This record gives sequence, structure tokens and C-alpha cells, in this order.
Amino acid sequence: MTIYIPFICLAIGAIINWNGLPKTAIKIFDGLTNAALILLMLVIGLNIGTSQTVMDNIASIGFNCIIISLMSIIFSVLFVYIAEQTIMPLEKIRLQLVAENEHMQDTSCDTKFSPLTIIMPACIIIGILTGQFLFNNIQHNVLDIVLNISLIFLYTGVGVSLGNNKEVFQYIKKLGFRVLFMPLSIFAGCVISGFISSLLLNLPSDYVTLSASGMGYYSLTGAFLTEEYGIEAGTYGFIVNVSRDFFTVLLIPLLLKISKGSPIASGASGCMDTMLVPVTKAVGTELGMVALISGTILTIVVPIWLAVGRIIL
Repeated sequence: MTIYIPFICLAIGAIINWNGLPKTAIKIFDGLTNAALILLMLVIGLNIGTSQTVMDNIASIGFNCIIISLMSIIFSVLFVYIAEQTIMPLEKIRLQLVAENEHMQDTSCDTKFSPLTIIMPACIIIGILTGQFLFNNIQHNVLDIVLNISLIFLYTGVGVSLGNNKEVFQYIKKLGFRVLFMPLSIFAGCVISGFISSLLLNLPSDYVTLSASGMGYYSLTGAFLTEEYGIEAGTYGFIVNVSRDFFTVLLIPLLLKISKGSPIASGASGCMDTMLVPVTKAVGTELGMVALISGTILTIVVPIWLAVGRIIL
């Protein structure tokens, strides 16, 4: 999906709800958004389960890929947490705005248990098993179409939420250039984690570092590493980054206990597409916009970094 589509869908959703929709209509949009989110998780699982390259190599290199993926998330979260405690106080700014605007809704995540916490990772697992054992011959272009349709519904649903919480734009304005420290921290964490992972696992530092710094952009990272280093490196690039989506969904409740920016750090470039709604539901609408901006920047950075990093490393 092209970079401008999410912003168009967000704008359409915001316009639809700019003057306020009836509560019944809002509930309908919420229901459609949740249904599209479940479909998205199933499609992510199907993409993994129907990838013969991934399934053939999951036993031999799966453990290494999981370690690299988790290390990438851990270091991204660590660097973002440091930024939040120093130059990018995301939650402090949000609470200041809530205090300044008595009418402003607190869109932070509800602390009560949400069934989606279990449903989302369960759907990915169901998708993997279904893709491997029932629909292993399904065409990936069909999955891409379903994926894009579900994303359009999800983006529009987030836009409807934006229309109901116009103070989000105040938040982004008040945060200002400091929003750039989010993608910068994530990128630094991924690159450093890749180098450390290569030392721990005794693997080549070049393609392991590039795999870790794919930041969730699994299709491009896998294809690039296959072309440059061969099928094994490409498999690392794909599995490491597709695993990142799965672990992000699975770990969101834990990540929220660390900081509001942690789910965004884990989602990385995926916050421009597949991870935007799960992350936004967790962190609230204001930080959901931070996630989208960060994810968009990282999506642009990944192909540039892969080409440059190939030379440097």
C-alpha cells in the first residue's frame, strides 16, 4: 500500500465525524474496525503459514530469528523509554493538554482487560495453522487484496476517532520536532540490537544487523537480503521482521506497563500499516498519530538504510 493512502483514509474518517456522529453510528464504526482488525490478524498469519520458505526454515533458524526479533524490540523500547524520560515526554504533554482543556477526552487506553488482547495473537496463530494445513496453495495476491481492504477500513476507523478528538492536532503541535526522536530512537535501537545479536549468536554481523533494522518491513527486507546475500539471509530478513508484528501484538499489555511509547517502539515501521490500529487502541488517539508519523518515517528510511547499510557493514 502506498504511503499516502493511510493519510487519505484518516482524513475521510475525520471529515465523516468532524461534526459528530450519533452514538449508534460510532458503535457501528467501532464494530467494523474491530472486525477488520481481526481479519487483518488472520491475514498476517496466513501470509506466514503460506510462505514455504518461512515454514521450511522455521525449525532450523527459527530460534535465531526469534532472538534477533526480540532483541530488536527490547533495544527499540529501551531507547524510546530513555527519550521519553528526557527530551520526548509523551505522556506528560498529553496530561498537560487534558488539564488545560477541561472538555478534552482522555483517550489513553482503558486499564481494564480487553478481549482483543487475547483475540489478536490467537488470530495470527489460527492464520498460520490455517495457511500451513488448509490453504497453503492460496495466491498471495489474494491475501494482499484482503490485507489492503482491511487496512482501508482500519485507517478510516482511526480517522473517525480523530474527528471525535480534534485535540489530537494540538498534541502533535505541542510535541513539535520532538516527535522525530521516536523514529530516531527506534532506528538506533534496531541497528545496535542487530550487531549485539550477531555477536551472541555467532552469525554474520552484516545481514543480521540489516535484518534487525528492517524494523518490521518484512517484504522489502526479505527480498533485499535474498538478492544481496542469498536465501538464508533473506529468510532471516523475512522471519525476524514478520515475527516483530506477532510479538508486538502479543506483548502490548506488557509494553504499556513500561511506557506509552513502548508499543510504538515495538511496532516500528509497521505503525504505518498493520500495527497502527493495535497500537492506537493501546496508547490512545494522540499517541496513535505519533505512531503513524513515526511508522511513515521509518518506512521511508528502511530502503535507504538497507542500501547504505549494505555498503557500511
